[in-house]
Amino acid sequence: MPATLIDGKSLAASVRAEQKDAIESLAARGLRPGLAAVLVGDDPASRVYVRNKARACAETGVRSEVHEFPEQVSESALLDCVAKLNADPQVHGILVQLPLPRQLDTARVLAAVSPAKDVDGFHALNLGALLQGRPGFVPGTAAGVMRLLQHAGVPLAGRQAVIVGRSTIVGKPLALLLLRKDATVTICHSKTADLAAVTRQADILIAAVGRAKLITAGMVKAGACVIDVGVNRIADGTLVGDVDFAAVKETAGWITPVPGGVGPMTVAMLIVNTVRAAELSIGIPFV
Repeated sequence: MPATLIDGKSLAASVRAEQKDAIESLAARGLRPGLAAVLVGDDPASRVYVRNKARACAETGVRSEVHEFPEQVSESALLDCVAKLNADPQVHGILVQLPLPRQLDTARVLAAVSPAKDVDGFHALNLGALLQGRPGFVPGTAAGVMRLLQHAGVPLAGRQAVIVGRSTIVGKPLALLLLRKDATVTICHSKTADLAAVTRQADILIAAVGRAKLITAGMVKAGACVIDVGVNRIADGTLVGDVDFAAVKETAGWITPVPGGVGPMTVAMLIVNTVRAAELSIGIPFV
């Protein structure tokens, strides 16, 4: 029997609708959440991501603005922009669209964002809070994956979860979130010996490396939940994930599509974090 499709697009729409109530509540107090995006260069994918985030803001009532810089922008100019956004009371969330050009120190730029406005959850203080189980902003993709698993009713406690990819943006935060739910977590990477032997043990398999169709049907345990975080454009222009969807859906118990799976949830969770940042600015604590 083919896998149950986990529809991230419809769930993301529900999450955005939930946020409208919180936004209306803030509006009654004279506050409109504001999100500022910093975009460097002309990378087509980055522009699409920023456009999608701006569209989600418009739909939910979040004020948005985009600060664009040429590819060769100096680090000092970028840091000046971040400093001004940190000081702007109308801006509650700041996102620096990644990747940045090589001449820029990405870690330094991300560290310059106020932790209270770090709606991407990339600041060391927010990542440290995640590690310690304290309240803070959680990276949107990792949070979105957890919402997808919850929505689909996938059991986590005591299950084997394998994450292929060890990035600070997805793999590592997601491992911490899964540990909170009492899953037994393994992280795989480019040096993992016999990747297929590891992935075949997974009850929950999450692919997040950016390699088209890396995960084949022979690498998946029958009935496993397969979450595809990757987005790759192949030679014919088609978008595909890190999972060979057509083959794996015949083996898995649940699966997310690309597009329409994790991507919409990443954007939806950014809206959630922006609303939380606005609430935080008037003394409403994290819940």
